[in-house]
Amino acid sequence: MLNRYARGTFTRVFSPLARLLLRLGVHQDVVSAVGTLGVVVGALWFYPRGELWWGTLFITAFVFSDLVDGTMARISGRSSPWGAYLDSTLDRVGDAAIFGGLVLWFLGDGDRPLDGALALGCLAGGFLVSYAKARAESFGWVCEGGIAERADRLVAVLVATGFTGLFLPDWVLTTVLALLLAASLVTVVQRMAMVRRQAVAG
Repeated sequence: MLNRYARGTFTRVFSPLARLLLRLGVHQDVVSAVGTLGVVVGALWFYPRGELWWGTLFITAFVFSDLVDGTMARISGRSSPWGAYLDSTLDRVGDAAIFGGLVLWFLGDGDRPLDGALALGCLAGGFLVSYAKARAESFGWVCEGGIAERADRLVAVLVATGFTGLFLPDWVLTTVLALLLAASLVTVVQRMAMVRRQAVAG
């Protein structure tokens, strides 16, 4: 949902920064790599230490690179299959770091095994959502949408994690993780149904 309703707004917000980086000679692939590195460092340094609020702030500062690099590619006319491939692959790396960092905290000093299991399930569910799309598109089918696309999952987990580290009770994050896991599985089913209709019709 956020991909459809918020991407245009954020693109306008980050267009000046994208143009500045292009004038400075920065390539969008470098922005993608630096953004992912920041997310990984933030997630795997702060989250396993239980510093959920500061970790989320650090991650958020880098996660918007996903919008900046795409805007740079469109403005410069350098959009390419390689860029899309790199961006998608690095997205998976960032997602793995975020949920992996939470798993390390919950199953370590956080001592919250249920949350650890839910975070691990969210990680697997997110990868299934992405795989369902990638595999379908390899056969030439369209596989978009669903109730929990990557942007939706990312915003939900970062908001819940950050504010749990600040003042929200632990059960709020537990509930969000459970809902995210369920929504991810529903999205996989939705995408499979979409592909099934195309396969039968074609």
